[in-house]
Amino acid sequence: MADGTEQAMFLDPAIRDWVLFPITVIMVLVGVFRHQLTILMTGEPPKPEPKDIRQGKALMRGQILAQNNSYIPLSAFAERKKYLCAAYEEGTYLKNKDQKDQGAANLMADPKNMEVMMDGMKKQMMGIVPQTLIMGWIQFFFSGFILIKLPFPLGVRFKQMLQSGIMTPNMDVRWVSSLSWYFINLFGLRGVFSLILGGENSADGTRDMTAMSTMGAMGQQPGQPQDFNKQFLSMKDSLSIVYHEWDLENIEQRVLVKYGKQARLFKSSRK
Repeated sequence: MADGTEQAMFLDPAIRDWVLFPITVIMVLVGVFRHQLTILMTGEPPKPEPKDIRQGKALMRGQILAQNNSYIPLSAFAERKKYLCAAYEEGTYLKNKDQKDQGAANLMADPKNMEVMMDGMKKQMMGIVPQTLIMGWIQFFFSGFILIKLPFPLGVRFKQMLQSGIMTPNMDVRWVSSLSWYFINLFGLRGVFSLILGGENSADGTRDMTAMSTMGAMGQQPGQPQDFNKQFLSMKDSLSIVYHEWDLENIEQRVLVKYGKQARLFKSSRK
């Protein structure tokens, strides 16, 4: 409150028993069900072919060279850059060299790529539909509910995050609304899912959000197969503008200066 007095608000224990705990339990059960349903619908991932592995490793080789170029001399870096840029330009590492100019049409024609896209769309649906239903259920039945009070003080900036759906400017920041409790569980149940289902599980909704945002930043739609020809050409442009600076350049003088030996050697040489 504005005058510094503490707000006297008391919650009915039935809210804890019939709203707070059920939301958490239902989100855990929906996550487990989503994980099992995703495994049932997608099945085992197809084993990659050697040519597919070679494409990924060739792209990774260019990334490693660009990031760690300072660990090799200029001549070695120039030879590697020349070879990789020529290979990327000619499509040496592509799976189908003769069809590299067909672009997205060639990717869509490959049955394996179509299967990858279908699996990606299934995983998206398994993530979007349950979360949408849970959010709609909470907003319809428990809109405007206050569920819990946090035992530690918080700043005013947390008010919008912890009291979503409640227009009360004078309420203490520590009170949490039902909709905010949903988002807290959405981002906070990752450890529970990892403990129950293992590290590589499909129950975590935030993992799909992170993957979708990362692929969107790369200009790629979720579930769409990778166009390695475009990625190779992009890596070629990145390698062509890399500035090389060898870390071991004049290393002898730098070691002497660091340990204070250069001045002593200079005095001994004058004597």
